[in-house]
Amino acid sequence: MSESLDSGPPPQAPTTALRQRLAELRGPAAQPHPLDARALAALAANPCCERRALLDGAGVDKAGLASALGSAAAFGQSQFAFMRGNAFEAKVKADGGTELLRLLGVEMSARVRVPDLSAAGPEGRAARTALALREATAAGAWTLLDHPMLALEVAGSPAYLEPDAVVVHPDGRWTVVEIKSFPMIDASADAAKVGAAARQAGVYVLALERVAALTDGAEVAHSILLVCPKDFSNLPTASVVDVRKQLSVTRRQLTRLTRIEDIAAALPEGTTFDLERPADELTAAVESVSAAYAPECLAACELAFHCRERARDAGVVEALGRGVRGELGGLTTIGEVLAAARGAAGDPDDPAVAALRRASALRAEALEGAGCR
Repeated sequence: MSESLDSGPPPQAPTTALRQRLAELRGPAAQPHPLDARALAALAANPCCERRALLDGAGVDKAGLASALGSAAAFGQSQFAFMRGNAFEAKVKADGGTELLRLLGVEMSARVRVPDLSAAGPEGRAARTALALREATAAGAWTLLDHPMLALEVAGSPAYLEPDAVVVHPDGRWTVVEIKSFPMIDASADAAKVGAAARQAGVYVLALERVAALTDGAEVAHSILLVCPKDFSNLPTASVVDVRKQLSVTRRQLTRLTRIEDIAAALPEGTTFDLERPADELTAAVESVSAAYAPECLAACELAFHCRERARDAGVVEALGRGVRGELGGLTTIGEVLAAARGAAGDPDDPAVAALRRASALRAEALEGAGCR
């Protein structure tokens, strides 16, 4: 396929040695599990987790791995939420995207192009999307791309990503549109959900930049349009969300993924995540890669239950949340925290230790006043 139809510079294939190593980690019969924008956004949300970086970079099926370890869990959207989201998205895009374009401030009389992006396979759709983006930029007219397909190189292999929509402005600006079914009440939505949407959109922006680099007059906006139901209705409303921070984090994380050979090189000889192997071997393989568990992983990673159990067994403070971990300084285990609070250990000049002891004294005082021991 010619470069003019490609979605960016041709992805550089990983070296033969790295391809072979990744195949060994997956298992001889396992095909690489494809990455999507949600997975890449989750990687950006937890950039210190070498376990996830290696498993995702190697294309290991983490859901199957969790089941083999005995830590399977229901993961992803419920069927009801999925149907509700699809219905809301269809409403936003009805009549050629009239409602969506209204939220962007486009006049009703403006002519809007909606190109056909159908093609054979994800590679063909990505090429067709890239061509449509270039044609729209050259035309200098409002253009709505419904479910375009973008390609992004991840660990030497292309990952295909499908945003809800991309709007091309007459001045050559490209804006990613994320349509979510969680409500925006009094012009404000749940911060955690908005953050997750912003991380996901940051992945799309990064992929779009590859196409824009080969398109004269194109510029990718670093803010996205987040469309949600207004208050408790099904009427769409929108907010502009700056994703520059998420974009920067995603870039750094993808750079780490291109170096997964360094993580793989540190593994014991013969390590494999082949799902056909016995559970004890798989457990040993998983534990040979360091993890950075936090409660937020429960909403973003299939292995979260396994990692949570191990974190609790080790008594690490990360199991209580990143915020708590940040407040405790050099105290790394729950045992150390409790000992410091009782005055049995810890440097009294350490602010974290002093705060714990003060909190323990206040608790004892309160219990005594309530007649409790």
